[in-house]
Amino acid sequence: MSLDNNTRIDKWLWMLRIFKTRSLATEECKKGRVKINDTEVKPSKEVKIGDTVTVRKSPVIYSYVVKGIPKSRVGAKLVDDYLENITPDEECAKLEPGFLAFQGHRKPGLGRPTKKERRTLDELRGSE
Repeated sequence: MSLDNNTRIDKWLWMLRIFKTRSLATEECKKGRVKINDTEVKPSKEVKIGDTVTVRKSPVIYSYVVKGIPKSRVGAKLVDDYLENITPDEECAKLEPGFLAFQGHRKPGLGRPTKKERRTLDELRGSE
């Protein structure tokens, strides 16, 4: 781990592979989807060891505690050395395939549901 005590939040998100590119991390900060200690932040905000970082990546809101700050982008196996994932189990359950199907989620481009699909959705929702 690095002896640095702080770095920019967009850089930290990229270095720990939460976002694929630094520019994506910067955009998400600008859109207000990243918080440090429950406060929306700009990409230039510095993150420190011990801070709680919250990232909203639809449909899940991830939460992390900063354990360290690397000097450069780290490999996937080393990510756990620098952060602790404290995302609640209820949020992680939103990634289950059954969760999206139960809510009537349809993939883009499939168009309107057929009559049979509509009846099935109505049965699942309990409406008549």
